[in-house]
Parts: sequence; C-alpha cells; structure tokens
Amino acid sequence: MHNSNSTISARNMRPGLFLAIATAAQWLARKMNERRNCNALMELSDEQLKDIGLSRGQTESDVHVYSRY
Repeated sequence: MHNSNSTISARNMRPGLFLAIATAAQWLARKMNERRNCNALMELSDEQLKDIGLSRGQTESDVHVYSRY
C-alpha cells in the first residue's frame, strides 16, 4: 500500500535540507564544468595553446582559472 506521508516533495521538505541539496548540486555542476574545461585544454596541441597565450604547464596547474563557454 502507498502511504502519502512517505512521499517527499520540495514543499514539505525542510528548508535546510532543500538548501543543502541545491548547494551540493551547484557544486557538482561546477566541478563537472571544470573537468570538461580541463579535458578540452588537454586536447589542444602545444601550438594551439601558444596561440591562445598558454603553456602546457599553465594548463596543468591553473586550469580552474580558464573557462570555455
């Protein structure tokens, strides 16, 4: 039997729990975006990196500073 009290929705969830879930989702999305950017930079050749003003060492150490939109 289905118990309606066991159904969890955003309106009856505690505000603190909802905020924690939203914050975790934002953090995860940001980390996934950083990883995607890192992978994109690692696929570039040294000549392509030079064209955009980066060296291989910069992409390995400061990749979180650069973003691709």
